[in-house]
Amino acid sequence: MAERLARAGVDLTVWNRTRAKAEPLREQGAAVADTIAGLRDHDVVFTMLSTSEDLDHVLAELLGDSGEDRGPGVVVDCSTISPEASAAARRRCAERGTEFLAAPVSGNPKVVRAGGLSVVCSGPRETYDRVSGLLAHLGRSATYAGEGETARLVKIAHNLMLGVVTQTLAEVTVLAEKGGVPRHAFLSFLNDSVVGSPFTRYKSPAFVHLDYTPRFTPPLLRKDFDLGLAAARALDVPMPVTALTAQLVQASVGTGRVTEDFAILLDLQAAAAGLKLEPEAVPVDDGLSA
Repeated sequence: MAERLARAGVDLTVWNRTRAKAEPLREQGAAVADTIAGLRDHDVVFTMLSTSEDLDHVLAELLGDSGEDRGPGVVVDCSTISPEASAAARRRCAERGTEFLAAPVSGNPKVVRAGGLSVVCSGPRETYDRVSGLLAHLGRSATYAGEGETARLVKIAHNLMLGVVTQTLAEVTVLAEKGGVPRHAFLSFLNDSVVGSPFTRYKSPAFVHLDYTPRFTPPLLRKDFDLGLAAARALDVPMPVTALTAQLVQASVGTGRVTEDFAILLDLQAAAAGLKLEPEAVPVDDGLSA
């Protein structure tokens, strides 16, 4: 995401807890800050963290701890966190005169590089309008979902769908293979059918080659299911399919394979069906190469 901003000619300074991850952006013309506080005087700061606790830590250093400190003009937070944690971050920013936009995203690094990132935003409309030009550089679309923390619920619901679809894809793929259909043939047909999608096509190489290079790990997916089911309880929405999938995601974490991609749901489904999977050496289009 930062690379896309830099290539668009945005005056960019970056910081990462692991500095080595930020250094390659120098080649795109970005400066690298030594500390988070080095971003404090910027017009807009994008943040992307794994948990609300990480966001709290970053905001504490970004905004300072003195009533005299002023934060950046706008913080655009792209993390996937709860609406409650987002509201707390918004209040903390307001205390330093900083506007706050909730802006979680859909798309892993390969999707971003292919220009397919989607952003959903919530907060004051004028704040969204202020940064919309930057959001346009990030990928395919930016959607304004309203005031407050509504974007967080949109992203949580999105990730519930991600998990449920992947579990379903694992189940039908195992069914087809145990009945004698090669995985690549079944997935090729499905992806070209009315029920195929950019996501099923994107996930197909992992399923065919059994390549579980991490894009999104089971513990991160479990966190989002916890957030989603908590929202469902608060809003009195029954989600039986989601609740069952949450147990299967928990089972994937319980295997200890927590550093692989959550596509390992395929392995767990195959094991439950008594099917031994082998990688298939067949080229598979992920829909992103172009």
